[in-house]
Amino acid sequence: MQTVSIKTALISVSDKTGLVTLVESLAANGVKILSTGGTYRAIVEAGFEVTEVADHTGFPEMMEGRVKTLHPVIHGGLLGRSGLDEDIMSTHGISAIDLLVVNLYPFESVVQQPNCQLPEAIENIDIGGPAMIRSAAKNFDRVTVVTSPEAYTPLIEALKAGGGSVDREFRFACAKQAFGRIAEYDAAISNYLMARQTEADAQTPIEFPEVLSEQWVKIEDMRYGENPHQQAAYYQERYPQPGSLAGAKQLQGKAMSFNNVADADAALDCVRGFTAPTCVIVKHANPCGVATADNHVTAYDRAFATDPTSAFGGILAFNGEVDQALAQRIVDRQFVEVIVAEAVSQEAQVVLATKKNIRVLVVEKMANPASGYDTKRISGGLLVQSKDLTLYEPDALRTVSQRAPTPAEHEDLLFAWKVAKSVKSNAIVYARDGQTIGVGAGQMSRVYSAKIAGIKAADESLVVAGSVMASDAFFPFRDGIDAAAAAGISAVIQPGGSVRDDEVIQAADEAGMAMVFTQMRHFKH
Repeated sequence: MQTVSIKTALISVSDKTGLVTLVESLAANGVKILSTGGTYRAIVEAGFEVTEVADHTGFPEMMEGRVKTLHPVIHGGLLGRSGLDEDIMSTHGISAIDLLVVNLYPFESVVQQPNCQLPEAIENIDIGGPAMIRSAAKNFDRVTVVTSPEAYTPLIEALKAGGGSVDREFRFACAKQAFGRIAEYDAAISNYLMARQTEADAQTPIEFPEVLSEQWVKIEDMRYGENPHQQAAYYQERYPQPGSLAGAKQLQGKAMSFNNVADADAALDCVRGFTAPTCVIVKHANPCGVATADNHVTAYDRAFATDPTSAFGGILAFNGEVDQALAQRIVDRQFVEVIVAEAVSQEAQVVLATKKNIRVLVVEKMANPASGYDTKRISGGLLVQSKDLTLYEPDALRTVSQRAPTPAEHEDLLFAWKVAKSVKSNAIVYARDGQTIGVGAGQMSRVYSAKIAGIKAADESLVVAGSVMASDAFFPFRDGIDAAAAAGISAVIQPGGSVRDDEVIQAADEAGMAMVFTQMRHFKH
């Protein structure tokens, strides 16, 4: 069966958005409409003919509306198969329902309310809606099902193109969306309940549910993954949180590659930690240059100066607007893959358009870090952890050396610590005056990370002497501090916690260095 004429529709929606427009289109096509409760009243008030489900089934709603569509006349009308079930349907007075329009009780939004109690959550678990959606989607051979107001316009267009009928391809596409919505809805309910040990614990959920269910919506297929021989696709949460990369708007440029997305997210994660105008330049998921200044042009100049070689073909992130002057400075200076910013002025867009391949992304409200989980797939499993959102606990910050850092050193230490949090372990960051001087990342030895940071600084003629150093984890031996002292580092910030902390502190004191413990590490693998 390729095309099916829509003669009878059942509509039961929690969200009334677009309802009148849809009903108007159905009425124009001579479709008989069945409905329930508030949807029935809304259709009547809009002046359209509609039959209440209770009149259609001959069975009244009961239990305060809990039971109304759970009836053989409804599910038989949805599940009845063309060419197979007409006789049994006729015998029991069941007429076919060709179109089901249902969106579910708003369970997801209700349980996100801070004062939501368990009884309220339970009452917002839809039963009849999912049952009808499953019935209709299973029988897509004959029945069309839509589950959100966003699907109304495609449905109206399909009916118009088909003269009141819809084709099989459209019905199958609707069925896939319907089952996806049910899976998402059931996952939300499961996660909510699984996160509660007992009914009494309803307001104090555990961090990780016994069963974790997740749903992702594909944005696009990608040309390839990390390497050309790997296939890849880009998925997002159905409702990306403000400040997340998945919610970015791309203003121009080629399609994002797998590595572009990963690197842009790394740049965003770093830059959102700063309040002053800041530029972060990322290459292969690591910041290679970070700087703050009074304006973003100066911040960009200083970030670029840290490591111009690595900045070539990198990702630039700004925690503010890219204006015309900044855009011109970028296109005149370097090849860049992606620019991520909170805003891009119209004048800047004109400048950037001269380099049509540059991908330009706008992420509004990037100062608000996304909550939720970090996940890492392993063979046969999944590692799940809370996001690393805390830089340090203010009460835990402690000077352990004989010499306390000067106010300028203290400011640079906190700057370097923010950057180190975004650098792959083992991470070492040299910084001075709100600018990275050298970055050592991803080494098996912390000492070698420090050497690399020094080599990079020397390559760009940046003076290490007088800079501060941040380490994402403790120094297990004093050799790292001795090397830093030899390079002229004046102050160090690190978590502390080594069995040889006393030796490390002694090394700092011997060199006249200030040392601050954060008592919080930031491994990043």
